[in-house]
This record gives sequence, C-alpha cells and structure tokens, in this order.
Amino acid sequence: MGKYINLEDDVFSVFASNAWKAEKIPTYPTNFLITGNLKEFIRVSIIPSGVGVNRISVSGLVIIDIFAAAGESSKRNFLIADTLDRHLVNRVFTTSDSGSTQFLGSTLSIVGFDKHNPSLFRASYSIPFNFFGVL
Repeated sequence: MGKYINLEDDVFSVFASNAWKAEKIPTYPTNFLITGNLKEFIRVSIIPSGVGVNRISVSGLVIIDIFAAAGESSKRNFLIADTLDRHLVNRVFTTSDSGSTQFLGSTLSIVGFDKHNPSLFRASYSIPFNFFGVL
C-alpha cells in the first residue's frame, strides 16, 4: 500500500477501536453524507500537507469537526475534544508493516452554529501528525 492509504488506515483505526466505540460518539469521514437528525457527531478530515523524513513519509493535520447540540453551551464540544485528546495526543498507531502515524498536541477553535443545521454548534479540533513510512 501507499503512504496515503497507510496513513488513512492508521487514523481510522483509532475510531474503529473498541475503546473509541465505547465513547458512543458517532464518527464519520469528511466525505460521508450524514442523514437523519443527529444531536452530536464528529467528522474526520485527514490533510496531508507536508513532506516527511523520506519519500514514503508525510506530515500534516487531522481536523475533526465536533458537532453538539446548540443552545446548551460549548461544554459538550470541549468534553468531546478532551475525549479525542485521550485517544490521540502523543500516541503512535501502526496498522501495517509499512510505517506508523504519530500524533502531537491538539488545538480547539469554536466555529459557531452550523450553517446547514443551526440546531448544532460546531468546534474544530486540530492535531498535527507525522506518518513515518518504512523504506
């Protein structure tokens, strides 16, 4: 497999784990069409944007949009961000023998009411990564 597929496998292995599933936070990739009336969920975007230490390595950012019920305060958004930290910050994931993905520290910014569904309030969680491919 290539570096981008291995990177994606590493990132989504976190959200496929039993530990994450136990959090009961619906999780979708960025290009998934979300139907229904969800009260909260996260949407994961992987942005490979930098070179790595060799030709099959890459660095970048994972941006996770956190959607929670609007009108109740941003506390639930913050709680979900803290939950993401427990699962991602300073962790290394390896799903193939071709490399591993290391996550660094996170940041959180408040975006505001969702433009498509104003009953949801959105925050944006960002965490840089390095995917180290093995030659």
